[in-house]
Amino acid sequence: MAKDTKDLLKKVRKIEIKTRGLSNHLFSGEYHSAFKGRGMAFSEVREYQIGDEIRTIDWNVTARFNAPYVKVFEEERELTVMVLMDVSGSENFGTQNQQKQDLATELCAVLAFSAIQNNDKVGIIFFSDKIEKFIPPKKGRSHILMIIRELIAFQPENKGTNVAEALKYFTSVIKKKCTAFVISDFITSEFENELKIANKKHDIIALKLYDKHEEEFPNLGLIPVKDEESGQIMWVNTGDKAVRDAFKWDAVKRNGALQDTFKRSGVDYTTIGTHESYVKPLMTLFKKREGRR
Repeated sequence: MAKDTKDLLKKVRKIEIKTRGLSNHLFSGEYHSAFKGRGMAFSEVREYQIGDEIRTIDWNVTARFNAPYVKVFEEERELTVMVLMDVSGSENFGTQNQQKQDLATELCAVLAFSAIQNNDKVGIIFFSDKIEKFIPPKKGRSHILMIIRELIAFQPENKGTNVAEALKYFTSVIKKKCTAFVISDFITSEFENELKIANKKHDIIALKLYDKHEEEFPNLGLIPVKDEESGQIMWVNTGDKAVRDAFKWDAVKRNGALQDTFKRSGVDYTTIGTHESYVKPLMTLFKKREGRR
């Protein structure tokens, strides 16, 4: 086996052990409460018992047997979960414990394992400023491991980000209502219209990844800053307080606008930094959804 393949499998295994453990012990039950059981499927009929809802009486069967029968419903157990994964250049940024891409990989793996433990299908769309790859939803551990392998080794053709394009494609390829997680830093052009359309048909959750130093410059004097998406290098004087304040204010404004977009579109979202564990923000998001059910 080639060394590269060996290293890749090692990485896959490492991510599987960590994220599978987390989804086993933490997320599986929370995931079920937050996402499952929204639809009810007709299961069978049985004889009416005192206390049954009159609305559930099946009048056709009642007429046939000349005795009251009610319909029994069960939670629709199977969901389709889609992950829309931003693989643009800015995802390679990270000055803290990890790059955004590493964080995104683990998040996706945790969600995927939680989904298959709940008997759900998982699919993924890799996007930059175009659709890079689509893996249709399927069940099973080997499918998840293939997704993790792709997450680690995938080399996008383009560097830019276009969330609107990803949402448009997603809405056209996934016909049946599903739960979709959009994992991105959302440094992108306008996408509210596409988000509203997608969230009407599906259940969209946005996970915004960020690095502290994208939002606040430390005082490091004159430093070169490279835009990962355009490749452009700019010299910035971080020793100047006015420069640092302008940069911070710009980030605050950008985050506020993004928050408003999610709220107006009725989309649940959370923010996760490269400096922190994703466990708490994810649990808080799941609990919030559970509370609204």
